[in-house]
Amino acid sequence: MEPVNRYLDAAILKPEFSRDEVIAAIEESLKWNTKTVCVRPCDVALARSRCEGSETGVSCVLAFPHGSAPSPVKAAEALNLVDQGAHEIDMVANFGRIRSGDWAYVSDDISAVVAVCKPAGVLLKVIFEVCYLSPKEIARTTEICVSCGADFVKTSTGFGSGGATEEAVRIMVDTSAGRIQVKPSGGIRDRATALKYIEMGATRLGTNYTASEVLVTGGTASGKDGY
Repeated sequence: MEPVNRYLDAAILKPEFSRDEVIAAIEESLKWNTKTVCVRPCDVALARSRCEGSETGVSCVLAFPHGSAPSPVKAAEALNLVDQGAHEIDMVANFGRIRSGDWAYVSDDISAVVAVCKPAGVLLKVIFEVCYLSPKEIARTTEICVSCGADFVKTSTGFGSGGATEEAVRIMVDTSAGRIQVKPSGGIRDRATALKYIEMGATRLGTNYTASEVLVTGGTASGKDGY
């Protein structure tokens, strides 16, 4: 197992953050050598410049946090993020269509972004927002992500009514059977929880950038938001 910090995508996603606050959050993440910083679309170029020369990559959210943008808009946004230099993209699936059982739409929506990311060598994570989904919907969406060629399935935006749960992560891990990577996110505020998900088979963790220290050293992070 790698050190815990190398599993962390440090989320810097508060919509009200100023440029200086984003820079401070990136610097905090670099201090702990997180796997990536996960930033807003407007901050990709800034994050690339601040992370240059480090082991910390840049991931960025897409269609965040609702996932309801039309597929062509998601594809165009993905192309823009690739052009800005994002190493990884965390897209929000249309979880309303998942709950509707409109599986063809869900598949086409994810495939539209895969078609942009794959040729560019950009990793794609698909966010389900599991707090709104049934176990069967989580399993079915995991299968769709595998068939579409996404790189990760991810539980949550951190902006919904709940974050990662042991049940949801177990369904993702069991359904994927090693065919796609799993990223729990939301509500991971202590080292024990982080280690539990890693032991279950998670290969990345979505956490608030403020939690990096306690996840590495122990303790519990405070936080009122979903991350």
